[in-house]
Amino acid sequence: MKYYLIAGEASGDLHASHLMLALKEKDRNAEFRFFGGDLMTAVGGTRVKHYRELAYMGFIPVLLHLRTIFRNMALCKKDIMEYAPDVVILIDYPGFNLSIAKFVHAKTSIPVYYYISPKIWAWKEYRIKNIKRDISELFSILPFEIDFFEKKHHYPINYVGNPTADEVAEFKATYTETADEYAERNKLPRKPIIALLAGSRKQEIKDNLPYMIRAAKRVCGDNYQMVIAGAPGIDKEFYDSYINGMDVKIVFGETYALLSQSRAAAVTSGTATLETALFNVPQVVCYKTPMPKVIAFLRRHLLKVKYISLVNLIANRTVVKELVADTFSEDNIARELQSIIPDGKERSAMQQGYADIKAILGDRKAPENAAEIMVGKLTSERVDKLTS
Repeated sequence: MKYYLIAGEASGDLHASHLMLALKEKDRNAEFRFFGGDLMTAVGGTRVKHYRELAYMGFIPVLLHLRTIFRNMALCKKDIMEYAPDVVILIDYPGFNLSIAKFVHAKTSIPVYYYISPKIWAWKEYRIKNIKRDISELFSILPFEIDFFEKKHHYPINYVGNPTADEVAEFKATYTETADEYAERNKLPRKPIIALLAGSRKQEIKDNLPYMIRAAKRVCGDNYQMVIAGAPGIDKEFYDSYINGMDVKIVFGETYALLSQSRAAAVTSGTATLETALFNVPQVVCYKTPMPKVIAFLRRHLLKVKYISLVNLIANRTVVKELVADTFSEDNIARELQSIIPDGKERSAMQQGYADIKAILGDRKAPENAAEIMVGKLTSERVDKLTS
């Protein structure tokens, strides 16, 4: 069968590549065409656009690149029509993907599957109408989404497990490097590490990394070192203006190895918060916003959820400290890091919360489960068409 996939950022590229591998196991005749990244390209098929040409974040960047966004969207729609796939599979990235889903539903009979469902429970809940109308099957990777979609909105979904948990478990099963070996390989001092994960987009890095560095520097002293997890698709030159003159190192393509060797971490909200938890690394979640007092008001009165980090959302309680909007500051980041670095009640309580999260997520293999359901439904639909 012919599969058309759309992933608009680094995490989507990772999850989509694993789904593609699982689809190839279930469907030996699988053909892929996609908007995605290097990991998807490595699996095989034809890449139409790299996600780096799609990923714009924030009101101003989106406004400045509207022409490019619309051009990419038009190209995607035209390409789907010409390729005529058996299914369109969307991976997260709702702003772009829900528009594509609307088009495909209106103009074709091609089923649309959504892998890693849009987080409308946090913002823009009205999109449930579009999802019910345009999405044939929704695949969730977060257990709490079952109640939201099925009980609140009476829309059945498929919970398939969490791919991040799968990916971390697979890495940990084969990673054997010692702290000294890691330091030597990356030319680092032999000191405990405070990891800085400042996001995957330039705007996130620009907003958060300077505060992270200054806060971590106050905590490190002579006993610890700061190491930045370089984002895929972001050149080292972009980081240079933030790290020049500072005693901080940067490593690329090493996030899981870095977390394996870290004592604590400062993390921008997103999948990285869950990854950090699954490596059992105590963390402080920090996310700078424009107009912090306004955003804080909106969080209290308009957002549908109490938390922004996946860690706290999955646990449904405060496991990690979230410094967002009016609580985001260099002082607060430094204070929270200082509280979780040494052994003690703050560190042990957070790690117990991590254990609870692992139990909630379970041990299902998300890509394999999703692929089995997808191929099964597509095969059944094909048989129905042939026999009708």
